[in-house]
Amino acid sequence: MDRIDLAILDHLAADARTSFAVIGARVNLSAPAVKRRVDRLRASGVIDRFTVRLDPAALGWATEAFVEVYCTGSTSPTTMREAFERYPEVVAASTVTGEADALVQIRAHDVRHLEGVVERINSEPFVVRTRSTIALTPLVRRPDTPPRSAAGTPSVEGSPA
Repeated sequence: MDRIDLAILDHLAADARTSFAVIGARVNLSAPAVKRRVDRLRASGVIDRFTVRLDPAALGWATEAFVEVYCTGSTSPTTMREAFERYPEVVAASTVTGEADALVQIRAHDVRHLEGVVERINSEPFVVRTRSTIALTPLVRRPDTPPRSAAGTPSVEGSPA
């Protein structure tokens, strides 16, 4: 990947519907050249898919919470993943350092719905307890990959180190 590939990725991350011609004009390439690069990025796995970003609140999922999950003994990440994947309200889950074993991000219709989800998670056989924090106002939401201008971005071929 070079700086042009990174610029193309920035444009697609901002709006995946941007035409190759528009991106090409912004990165000084023809539309066919942009398409070839995007095809190569897809083939190499850098671009996983094109999707739409929805507003959960506009769809009725206005309550967001982060739930710390404390597990029994040495519960495996596989066991946790299999359990959390069964909940459509779970939008992300990760194992974490510190006292908790996992951090689970949940979206729900309202606090009552959230309470039901947390109760169901608490009833999982490997869960000892949970601790929830309800999010009030989203302050920063970024795409999965930070922009290439972010400090600390690893250098790639053709870009300054």
